[in-house]
Amino acid sequence: MSADICAVVLAAGEGRRLRPLTEHLPKALCPVGNVALLDRALERVRHLGLDPAVNACYLGHLVAEHVGSRAHLSVEPGDPLGTAGGIGLLRDWIGGRGVLVGNADAYLASRLSPGADIAALLDGWDGDTVRLLGVPGPPYEFGSHRFAGFSLLPWDLVKGLEPEPSDLVRLVWRPAERQGRLEVVEYPGTYLDTGTPADYLAANLHAVHGKNLVAADAVVTGTLDGAVVGSAAHVAGRVSGGVVWPGGVVAAGETLRQAIRVGRSLTVPAH
Repeated sequence: MSADICAVVLAAGEGRRLRPLTEHLPKALCPVGNVALLDRALERVRHLGLDPAVNACYLGHLVAEHVGSRAHLSVEPGDPLGTAGGIGLLRDWIGGRGVLVGNADAYLASRLSPGADIAALLDGWDGDTVRLLGVPGPPYEFGSHRFAGFSLLPWDLVKGLEPEPSDLVRLVWRPAERQGRLEVVEYPGTYLDTGTPADYLAANLHAVHGKNLVAADAVVTGTLDGAVVGSAAHVAGRVSGGVVWPGGVVAAGETLRQAIRVGRSLTVPAH
């Protein structure tokens, strides 16, 4: 079945709710557990054996540089086209295949390995239904579930999508639901959309199970209590339930608590 299915990881959005973090990096490249969100999504689809594409727009040059030759790259001109418009721009590349669409900002974690945890989306697929990954609500978006970052779309619904601003909810998911063509596959673990500083911080702390994660080249002479410390960061103060981005600094006598530090002075609290 994988030969008839490709994958698209959506990484074009501006991440407005995550500002000011996304003034420095596109949301897809923000690190969770010292791994870019985009890399987590690409790892999942690679483990499923799918040919991947990535769409980019906001700070697209950074996404393009990060992806390199690991995936087909679609750079949207102007403003982001939205979830359906981005797929429409990739229509020729998709070329008759079903497509597994994943949001780069979806944080997923379960006892199963990446890829295996969402494999049920593909298992036994008839090529006709729309499948959504879901977790129990609220909010109750689809029956008793809310969307959890990945959907599987049949070609007959993809081929009509145009490269213009539009979204999958309105053009594909809800029409399929009305036609009885939509199935929700429950995700066996934790899902966070990382769209706000609070959820982004929660995803980081969940990824390290409340312990400390320190990059090999970080320098820590201070105190850590549930912290994620990125590459080339320097921590001389205290970090409690916080994230220090690559190259970030927490000075001696300073406490970073329930917040994200970028550089020497940008502190983004989780509220």
